[in-house]
Amino acid sequence: MMNRKQFLHSLLGASAYIASPLSVLGRSDPEVMQAALDSVVQKATGKAFGIKSNPIAKVRVGMIGLGNRGKTLSEMLSWLIQNDRAELVAVSDLKPEKASRIIDSIQPLQQQKIQSYVKDENDWSNLVKRDDLDLIIIATPWEWHTPMAIEAMQNGKHVACEVPIAYTIEDCWKIVSTAEQTQRHCIMLENCCYNEEELWVLNMVENGVFGDLTHAEGAYIHDLRKHLLSDDYYENQWRVKHHQSRDGNFYTTHGLGPISMYLGIGRGDSYAHLTSMSSRELNLSQTAARMGSPYTSIKCGDMNTTMVKTAKGKTIMMQFDVHTGSPYSRINKLVGTKAVHDGYPSRLYIDNPDELLYWGHQWLPETEYQQYRERYKHPLITKLQGISQEFKQGHGGMDFVMIYRLITCLNLGVPLDLNVYDGVMWSAVTPLSELSVLQNSHSVNMPDFTGGVWQQENTHEVMRAL
Repeated sequence: MMNRKQFLHSLLGASAYIASPLSVLGRSDPEVMQAALDSVVQKATGKAFGIKSNPIAKVRVGMIGLGNRGKTLSEMLSWLIQNDRAELVAVSDLKPEKASRIIDSIQPLQQQKIQSYVKDENDWSNLVKRDDLDLIIIATPWEWHTPMAIEAMQNGKHVACEVPIAYTIEDCWKIVSTAEQTQRHCIMLENCCYNEEELWVLNMVENGVFGDLTHAEGAYIHDLRKHLLSDDYYENQWRVKHHQSRDGNFYTTHGLGPISMYLGIGRGDSYAHLTSMSSRELNLSQTAARMGSPYTSIKCGDMNTTMVKTAKGKTIMMQFDVHTGSPYSRINKLVGTKAVHDGYPSRLYIDNPDELLYWGHQWLPETEYQQYRERYKHPLITKLQGISQEFKQGHGGMDFVMIYRLITCLNLGVPLDLNVYDGVMWSAVTPLSELSVLQNSHSVNMPDFTGGVWQQENTHEVMRAL
């Protein structure tokens, strides 16, 4: 069993145990854990809000991690490369054949010769030190995200990192501090923020369709048993190993990212505290036993449910289940004083105070629902619909929309749609959920990574026309 020192190190960071006052070690767990959490807090300035860089006519990209996500992201770049708005300069992976695959695919589209860094597990560090790169895209296993992002920013590069950007609280602070000091962009690549349904809901929020918001629900419910237990998808089965040693919500951002945009998190509201609990585990270990897999000892419960309260009193329910043979869902529920949306399948209810007999009993008929879909279709989807259809392998097109916006913002020298605080806040829910689970769902406070700047009301950047 993990002892207290190991636990604090795994969730909060190496300094949490060292910095915790000795006087708290004999107290109850919630007091110990809160003291440890407080011990890694750093002073935030909020100076990474609204970062602008000089316009970059052709963004020079380096990519680290060329597996399934890296391959997809490189494909999403191809239209921008062909339109002379980006070029792939260098790639890095532990397997030379993966680098060769990407180079063979992209090289015919550009004049710039693509160089590979495949010597060993640290060769990526040589890539980020190059002086002819503007942006580093990181698509590696989770434990590499923070050190790679930090080193890239320290070498003057902008960063776009796959989720999560960090999974200890100390690393969240390190990411924020580095972005504030270097004034480099550091965006977490949360593609679900660019899905057509989520952008439609956001557009309705911005246009007052929902009235005042009160509650939201999101999830990552996705049967990953085959992928977790197969060496073909996650190299060296790195992802299932997290499930053997941890228990909480490991994949918050697909559901939480869009919800945070709806609720104005970081733009007038913020997470205040959370509580989390996990069910018992059965499905993944039983599947492993049937398959003859060695990964039969699983700590993570089949379903984790985390509740978050915001500073302005809104509530969020998040669920995480990648063990169960269940249809895919991100839930995507939003409740306001004038309307309710439920996802999977998408349904919309519009409240009519003059028809009290119909209090919440019927979703909009299909014809009226489609009228709302057309009326409030996000302008970005309308603009890119024809192009993104060519890239449907990118999760139905949302990967392309995401990469298009990232490169376009850098081309124009304007702030990105998502900033470092977004990525850090959404990622921090993971270690905080684990902290709560271990304490019988005791409430855990969310650190303020923004230095109070979250209190400034702002329309979300993805609503800008670029």
